Amino acid sequence: MVTTGIQRTDQRTPALIASISLIIMTLASFFSYGYVHASLVVQGDASATFHNLMSSSTLFKAEILGWVIILVSDIVVAWAFYIFLKPMNNGLSLLGAWFRLTYAAILGIAILNLLFVWLLANSADPLSISDQLQAQVMLYLDAFESMWSIGLIVFGGHLLIVGYVAVKSNGIPKIISILLVIAGVGYMLIHLCNAFLPQFDGVITVLKFIFTVPMIVGELGFGLWLLFKGGKAPITA
Repeated sequence: MVTTGIQRTDQRTPALIASISLIIMTLASFFSYGYVHASLVVQGDASATFHNLMSSSTLFKAEILGWVIILVSDIVVAWAFYIFLKPMNNGLSLLGAWFRLTYAAILGIAILNLLFVWLLANSADPLSISDQLQAQVMLYLDAFESMWSIGLIVFGGHLLIVGYVAVKSNGIPKIISILLVIAGVGYMLIHLCNAFLPQFDGVITVLKFIFTVPMIVGELGFGLWLLFKGGKAPITA
């Protein structure tokens, strides 16, 4: 079905909203996870991690704020993707939106663990820090990572649906559509292994090596296409 001129105008708005939200989300993710979380959390060293959190309380709060921004952006993207893809396949577009909203809900629960970490680190007496307290902080940090990883399995399902709808359309570039499908498969495989087969860390490393580029380029490329081209031309399905 070829969309009408009015429908294309209506699609331009969600395309812009989705693209801007994706860019904001990407920047927030690089800051919160790529920079702050990677800098403060020392895997396997509860003492160093706890002291990093205590000495960089403001930075850790900024990380949490970044995750909240990511969460809100995900909800906005779920809506915008649905409105944009609805003329191509209403049923699958709605299913894809629900997948992303489910992921956002899991992410929200995961973020609560970071709030617990901040409360524990903020209320601790620097002169009487126990090993038990440090272990509890690491437990909450591990819970955040595990819950987020499980959420990313659902997120992979969302990308798989969006990619499939995009592949079936005649307006979205095929290379971007295929990358979205590959990215969805990558997220699901990697995080299924993380959640249920963590002992096969070598396999997980290989999967990350294979799928990292499609995972980054797929959604970000779709976001850039939406920014510059989305909703400007007729799309058939």
